[in-house]
Amino acid sequence: QVQLVESGGGLVQAGGSLRLSCAASGRTFSSYVMGWFRQAPGKERDFVGAISRRGGSTYYADSVKGRFTISRDNAKNTVYLQMNSLKPEDTAVYYCAAQRSYAVETIRPSLYDSWGQGTQVTVSS
Repeated sequence: QVQLVESGGGLVQAGGSLRLSCAASGRTFSSYVMGWFRQAPGKERDFVGAISRRGGSTYYADSVKGRFTISRDNAKNTVYLQMNSLKPEDTAVYYCAAQRSYAVETIRPSLYDSWGQGTQVTVSS
């Protein structure tokens, strides 16, 4: 498994932007599909988006499509989540996750093997 550490969360006004980073340990980062999930208080953990092993393909939840962008730098073992036009309903703890058994369209959290500790994103209205 790979170890993941998220950073970049914080407080932002509605309409603003944030970029989250997720740094991975190990030499096999490029063999993992990387996903982003989020969990608001009292709610289930929801899929946000994912990126393929080499970064050629991405897949997003409808709720963030056109506003969020996932990218990765395999040389730096890092995946990013650029969030623009943020809304109060984007407020949640954001997690990055890794899996290498399924396609980039995999949205079920249980199919991801490794998770970061999460970073809080709060969007004020």
